[in-house]
Amino acid sequence: MLTLVQQLINGLTLGCLFGLVAIGYTMVYGILLLINFAHCDIFMMSMYFAFYSMSLFYLPWYLSLLLAIAGTALLGVCLERVAYRPLRTAPRTSVLISAVGSSYLLENLGIVLFGAVAKSFPTVEYLQEIVTIAGLRVQRLVFFVIIAMVVLVGALLYIVNKTKVGIAMRAVSRDFETSKLMGVNINLTISITFAIGSGLAAVGGFMWGLRYPQITPLVGAMPGLKCFIAAVIGGIGSIKGAIVGGLILGVMEIMIVYLFPGASGYRDVFAFIALILILCIKPTGLFGEELSDKA
Repeated sequence: MLTLVQQLINGLTLGCLFGLVAIGYTMVYGILLLINFAHCDIFMMSMYFAFYSMSLFYLPWYLSLLLAIAGTALLGVCLERVAYRPLRTAPRTSVLISAVGSSYLLENLGIVLFGAVAKSFPTVEYLQEIVTIAGLRVQRLVFFVIIAMVVLVGALLYIVNKTKVGIAMRAVSRDFETSKLMGVNINLTISITFAIGSGLAAVGGFMWGLRYPQITPLVGAMPGLKCFIAAVIGGIGSIKGAIVGGLILGVMEIMIVYLFPGASGYRDVFAFIALILILCIKPTGLFGEELSDKA
């Protein structure tokens, strides 16, 4: 029984990481109806920002995390400004091609700047320590991941639902042209959306590096795809859906490996099976809704 609970905790931890990164996909799609395929590589860059902050400049982990958030948010804004904004009135296919091209650009830029050899992400001894609770051995990192997810998602929901920036985001997501006519600063609103989504990806990337400490310029590829699947399962465009989809995917992946050890080599396959099933049963996802096309 303890082992089962232990695996459920591991699944919730992984699900929280998926959910944090999935929010970036769902926020950008909610406003621009754009799948930002470069988001997984922004996740990767955040890990390198934190890696060099800790290993090269010897900054404390919490300052490295803040620096990674700031650097990744700026990268997300620059990506939107250079790769997406000039194509805002272009056909949807052009924007999609730009997103894919941006992803490959960041991956290859990472190989040139950081090298293709895997690097070991620095450890944070305090977060790696084991705490025993009722017979369960749990890393402090698990508590950090869960608390960070709750706090950050709570703050995000407050911003979206209670602030002028959030009202602008919701207005743009509903009707792009009318929001512009009503005086909403479209460019600023979209830039803030990219900054928030990229910042959350940085938090997820930092915690991913602590939990899975080998990083390469392609480290974001499979986690990024799974986070996209989590967003689709929950209903892309829904923040709540991104979190729920991430938790479902994380728990499912860990429990499949636990219950069927022989299938552990196919753990990634089950994520894509879940994607196909949800699209067949409920194409809008668990919390998704039908929205009119902004094109």
